[in-house]
Amino acid sequence: MAVFSFLDRERSIAGPGFSRWLVPPAALAIHLAIGQAYAYSVFKIPMTTLLGISAPAAGDWNQGMIAHMFQVAIVFLGVSAAVFGAWLERVGPRRAMFAAAVCFSGGFLVAAVGVTQHWFWLVLLGYGALGGIGLGLGYISPVSTLIKWFPDRPGMATGLAIMGFGGGAMIASPLSVALMAHFKSATSMGVAEAFVAMGIIYFVFMMFGVFTVRLPAPGWAPAGFVPNTGGNRMITTANVAVGEATRTPQFWLLWTMLCVNVTAGIGILEQASPMIQEMFPGAVTAVVAGGFVGLLSLGNMGGRFLWSSLSDRIGRRATYATFFLLGPALYATIPHAGAVGSVPLFVLCCFVIISMYGGGFATVPAYLRDMFGTMQVGAIHGRLLTAWSAAGILGPFLVNGIRQHEIGLGVPKAGAYTVTMYLMVGLLLVGFLCNLLLRPVDPRHYYRAAVGDAQNTGAGPSGSSMRAAS
Repeated sequence: MAVFSFLDRERSIAGPGFSRWLVPPAALAIHLAIGQAYAYSVFKIPMTTLLGISAPAAGDWNQGMIAHMFQVAIVFLGVSAAVFGAWLERVGPRRAMFAAAVCFSGGFLVAAVGVTQHWFWLVLLGYGALGGIGLGLGYISPVSTLIKWFPDRPGMATGLAIMGFGGGAMIASPLSVALMAHFKSATSMGVAEAFVAMGIIYFVFMMFGVFTVRLPAPGWAPAGFVPNTGGNRMITTANVAVGEATRTPQFWLLWTMLCVNVTAGIGILEQASPMIQEMFPGAVTAVVAGGFVGLLSLGNMGGRFLWSSLSDRIGRRATYATFFLLGPALYATIPHAGAVGSVPLFVLCCFVIISMYGGGFATVPAYLRDMFGTMQVGAIHGRLLTAWSAAGILGPFLVNGIRQHEIGLGVPKAGAYTVTMYLMVGLLLVGFLCNLLLRPVDPRHYYRAAVGDAQNTGAGPSGSSMRAAS
């Protein structure tokens, strides 16, 4: 439709004089909005008393049911990122970011109807499925654009945007609480009204990113930029199409690396408050545990920028090697911190671990760019994020399942996390081995454009229809 022609890829090409530093704020606007997903837990208790208001009543939902909202959203994040990644490269970031805003904000509106009618399936469909699609599209849509604008500092650029996803909860949590308090009445917990308000607020906020984002003109490069000409064998000078990339061992090694790093980190995040209280009974109150969770959010957010920026200097392989060597030492130290009753040591270990959890997310797009080039890095990133979906299930399952098993065997709660921590050590060492095995992509996988194709614009065909070099 003509009214949406401003979303066309051709309309988003930057003109002369456009500053590339306007693109990170556009990306940040999207990621700060979708980072609300990390704050969903503020709705858990209010949503258990939607009927009873002052206390749960017959027919009210329990916290176990409400937890499925987040799980469904994360699953749809990974699936939509994988499915729509090639489409994003074809239509450009502006249309993809607009679709993300519509789905993410629309998910709140649909969920609001579900809350009002007390139809949990509709809440899952809105916040979980539709909102999850918005999460996936919003997460990957700025990444390949930033890498194209910052070939000299791809780690820093993606870290700036992805940092927003880690810090989005710092905005969303107080906003959600304030909205529910404003709309709460004798007959309503204010959840449905808060969902409607947030849907509108986030849509407007995300549209700033839609209108601001631009693609560099074909052949553009920053002043003074000297591309890699073979001095670093781990940075390719060619491109690999998304369908071909998933056939390479490099893709699956990176998939495993992301999966184990996220599995280890998300297990800590998901159980942070109960863990510190159970490991230090009597020494840590619920209020202090809440502050600990907030501190971890800062580590998650800061690590995304700091580690990814560091990777521009020391390389992606060295950065991930640090994650997979320092991480096991920290996980192995956590049981010792509990045994000696050292809260500061425990907090320090967890803070650094979570910084590397966030850093892994922010560094992996640049690692993909090094391996597969820039042509379809957004689509490849989307498929890699299925590792996040897997880790989102595996991490909490390991931490909670093993903890419960240990308690069932008579182990005190303070020691119920020891086995899990050592298991995480083993997982991270697997990641270290995968990182060690990474080699440059075989040239037979390189994309070779047909005459007249726009090789580096992402406008060509996707998947297996792109021909590899023979």
